[in-house]
Formats: sequence, structure tokens, C-alpha cells
Amino acid sequence: MIRGMSDAADQVEVQSAEEQLRERRRNAARVARRVLWRGGLSGTIRQRLASLAEAAPEVYDVDESADIYGNGVVTALEERVATVLGKEAAAFFPTGTMAQQVALRCWAGRTGNQMVALHALAHPEVHERHAFAQVSGLRPVRLTSEPRLPTAEEVRDFEEPYGALMLELPLRDAGFVLPTWEELTEIVEAARERDAVVHFDGARLWETTVHFGRPLDEIAGLADSVYVSFYKSLDGFAGAALAGPKTLVEEAKTWRHRYGGMAFQQFPTALSALVGLERELPRLPEYVRHARVVAAALREGFAEAGVAWARVHPEEPHTHQFQVWLPYDADMLIEAAVRQAEETGTYLFTGYWDRGGPGLALAEVTVGASGLEWTADDVKAAVADFVARLSG
Repeated sequence: MIRGMSDAADQVEVQSAEEQLRERRRNAARVARRVLWRGGLSGTIRQRLASLAEAAPEVYDVDESADIYGNGVVTALEERVATVLGKEAAAFFPTGTMAQQVALRCWAGRTGNQMVALHALAHPEVHERHAFAQVSGLRPVRLTSEPRLPTAEEVRDFEEPYGALMLELPLRDAGFVLPTWEELTEIVEAARERDAVVHFDGARLWETTVHFGRPLDEIAGLADSVYVSFYKSLDGFAGAALAGPKTLVEEAKTWRHRYGGMAFQQFPTALSALVGLERELPRLPEYVRHARVVAAALREGFAEAGVAWARVHPEEPHTHQFQVWLPYDADMLIEAAVRQAEETGTYLFTGYWDRGGPGLALAEVTVGASGLEWTADDVKAAVADFVARLSG
């Protein structure tokens, strides 16, 4: 009895400690004067609503009636996305998880094949509780687990027939990596040789233009359908879109209703997405280029600070996001990052540090508008201060 009570008390204490750290991180992000990226997590509800109220009139007539079940501003957003991606039509979805399930089950109905070929690190495999199989009756098969996109050979030579190839561009869990343009076109051609449709998980497709050296419509044009997110890079409140042939999109809207995605009104989310397309999308190439400056400075900074082993991956980021690997315990790195923010107002690593192996941890770094203010020397100075806290 006493032992059980003690275990329960310990659990409450651990939960309390985790919640306290979460609150410290949240407060640090809000008050820090210098961060590489703020995003929606650091703003209060008041701040985010005020920002939307200020920006919305630039992108839509806010004196019009609010949307009802997907008309009005939601339709305007769908048309804008279709134009930007060079597709016949687009449909708004409340989440990317729903959008991709719907897209791939629609394609399965057309091809007669429930099998979806993808990477072992693809988002639906790692982060969506096996929704493809559990909810939509699809059968995911893994082309590779290597920390890169599948090769044309792996796509062409896979031993079973599949109806759809899903490519996550960039592949987040491998370090936000992309293939070269030539590799991507070869991968798509290999899928066509297998009579498979090609679907892009383009949650972060918006920022791939610098790496590929191509406009968005040309990139999206390689795929039969594309999913994009409005909050990951565009700083929208939430939401996603599926773009592709008009017949596919019309069927997808039917399934959207069946999946519970036909909300009564969605104008705040739709307006925030339109604002993101207007304000953030044109700036993403600048963020990508500066991310390369930041990544190089981080690498040099850790070397100058005497860290025996540190990695920035990819060495030259493919997008405005990348990974940093350090030879320390994850909890120690989280505490050092938060203390640096609390004591200096500089929050160098706002992301969560995850265990990457024995004695190793990794964090994701994003460079946004606020990161453009950082010079290489600023980054190296922040690194020196951060490392000093690891030994203090």
C-alpha cells in the first residue's frame, strides 16, 4: 500500500517536472529577444488574432460574409493554391493526415491497388499511428530506410506491384533532405514505368525551390497529386490542401465530408493561410539561403568552442531547416538552451532535443524572419555561450 502510494507520488512529481520544463520553454520562447525562428508557438492568442486582423484585409475582402461549409474565403484559398502549384483544382483540409489518406484512397480506387510505396521515415509511417492501414484500408510498403529519398532503382525494382508512390519532399526525419532535380525526375519516371501514380507529401514543398532551382508549379507538376501544409512554413493557424486533377479533387471533397472534415466555418484558418501565401511564401528562398550561413556558423562555432564531435546535417541545408547533433545528454542540452534564453534573452535552440543514440542528441533548427537578423558572428557567439553552460 505504502509502496503503491510512493510510486504514484513519484509519477506525479515526474509529470510535474515535465510540465514545468514545458512551461519554461514556452515562456522563454515568448520573451526571448533573439531567436532564429518564432513561428506560431511563441505568440499569445491576443497577438496572433491581432496579427491576423491587421493582415487579412491585404488578402481578402473582410467585409464579405464568413464562409459556410467551404465556400467564400475557403474557395478563394483553394483557387489560390491550385494556381500556385499549377494544378487543375485544390481542396482545403483541416489536417494533412486527413488530406493524404483521402488522396491515396482515391488513387487506390482508380488503380485497383491498395499498396502505397513510401520511405520508412515518411510521416504517415512514423507520426500518424498507422492511419493509412488502420483507417483507410491502404497497405504501406517501405522502399528503403536509408536517410535519403528512395532511388530510381529502388522504385523500379521493388518486388511487389504498387498503385501509388508517395514521396515526402523534403524528408523531415532524415534531416529535411531532398534529392537533386535530376534524381527526382528519374524517380518519378521509374514510378511511371511501374504504372504507379505519384503523390507528393509536400508539407514543406514551399521551400524546395532554391534547392531544385525550379518554380513551385514545375516541381508540383511532376506529381499527379500534391499535399501542402499551411502552418509548417507559412505560419498559418492550421490546415492543408490537396491539389491535383479536378476529378480527383471533387472525389476528395466527398471523402473529406465522410472523414468529418467539413467544418461549418473555417475563415480564421483560411485567412491565415492566404496571409502566409502572400507574406511568407515569397520570403522562403531568403530563409533557405540564410540557413546555410547559420549552419556553417554553427559548425564553426562548435569547433571553436572545443566540442569534440558536432554535426550539422545536411552540411549545406537543402531547405531552411536542418538537424544539429551533439555528444551530450538530451536533458542537459534542453536545460542549457532554456537557461541561456532565460538569462541572456538569446534562445539559440528553441526545438526539442531528442536522444539520437548513446551519448548523442539531435535538434531541428529552423531559420525564419527573425533569423535573418543574425550574422555568422552572432551565431558563433551564441554557440560559445551555450557550450559554456554545458560544462558549468
